[in-house]
Amino acid sequence: MSQSLAGRVSGPVYTPSDAGYAPECAGFNVLITHSPQFVVAAQSTQDVAETVRFARENQLAVSVLATGHGTYASITSGILISTKALNQVSIDVASRTATIGAGARWEPVVAEAAKHGLAPVAGSSTNVGVVGYLLGGGLGPLVRSHGISSDYVTGFTVVTSDGETLEASAEHHPDLFWGLRGGKSGFGIVTQVKVRLVELPSLYAGGLFFAEEHIEAALRGWVKWTAEADARVSTSVAVMRFPPFDFIPPPLRGRTVLNLRFAFPGSTEEGAKHAAPLRALAPIYLDMLGELPASQIARIHNDPDKPSPVWTSGMMLTHVDQDFASTVLRHVGAGVQTPFFMLELRHLGGPSQRDVEGGSAVGGRGANFVAGLVGMHPPLFETVLPGAEQGLRAELKPWLSPEMTINFMGRPRSAEQYDSAWPEATRTKLKEIRQKYDPQHFFASAK
Repeated sequence: MSQSLAGRVSGPVYTPSDAGYAPECAGFNVLITHSPQFVVAAQSTQDVAETVRFARENQLAVSVLATGHGTYASITSGILISTKALNQVSIDVASRTATIGAGARWEPVVAEAAKHGLAPVAGSSTNVGVVGYLLGGGLGPLVRSHGISSDYVTGFTVVTSDGETLEASAEHHPDLFWGLRGGKSGFGIVTQVKVRLVELPSLYAGGLFFAEEHIEAALRGWVKWTAEADARVSTSVAVMRFPPFDFIPPPLRGRTVLNLRFAFPGSTEEGAKHAAPLRALAPIYLDMLGELPASQIARIHNDPDKPSPVWTSGMMLTHVDQDFASTVLRHVGAGVQTPFFMLELRHLGGPSQRDVEGGSAVGGRGANFVAGLVGMHPPLFETVLPGAEQGLRAELKPWLSPEMTINFMGRPRSAEQYDSAWPEATRTKLKEIRQKYDPQHFFASAK
């Protein structure tokens, strides 16, 4: 069967005994391993379309993998389409548009756009795959000044369940375009995306680090500051517990800190004025805030770029106040024993709460904050971290938003929890669009 499939695609087809099989199956979370019957290393949209047709003819399930950042369950059967080779990036300066293949990460997009004084409204990590991130909306480091990342998408190239290729945009298949901007999965396989770029030669951005003994003062001060924060300033805070490992930079090795991330798309002088109250919250351990080229935007969050074991979960919040800060400090404050490597709070608002013309399927626009939890120690993944997360969630009930956004959910515990990433009206419309473009549910929504 593999030879028959290989005769229909230009890219290699691997079986478990082939040397190229494991690299094509590899994702970012090293604890998630895949063992499908076949892996197709797609070289083109046509390869993806032919593979989908072959799978239908032979009644085989189809899965897709790019960077693997959003993968929470192992793929153990059928055909896995790897889009790693579809990593082309081109910039049209005149139209300020980037055309990006499904296997591309944000890093080359940021680098190429920066050569022209432009930037994509990307995520906090430039190591993350562009397409998977955009399908879920996207709350990046410029969320308050520029909004949700998928709002900048102008078109998708999609292979549907019958093996046909469609161009979805505001003008063509607008219902599919609506669903792909935030609806995540269950429509088809996206092989290319077009994204509108913004002018951004530089910004005032980076991070302030506060030592463990000043976590409470910094957190409470940030919570108070957000109530009157300038709408152009995007910030987040993360309480982080760094292990005493050699690969951790010496200033952070073995330390617990609060990292306050800051991004202002404007002049250094004005940015410094906005940052001054935050610098005054408490004694600063490390000051890494200043003028930053747009090409180095990943330095704001400094997310890891090497595959590793990881556990994540999240929740959205209606508001924060000092009682909220007290609750968080009981779980991750100075001297507290916690299984979490990081608890992060991102301030939302501004354009992120306004839907685009024509609408989109993005969930969580009404929330004002999003909380993310990260664990890094595998023995804690199955019971300890979920238990701690549920305990924290119960105490944060007064501040929890009824809304959620799929990219911050982590591994869904059930189909019902997965569906909770969208309000009822959006869920209903998404179901109708999936039924239209995939009536036999060939591309099951990720659960």
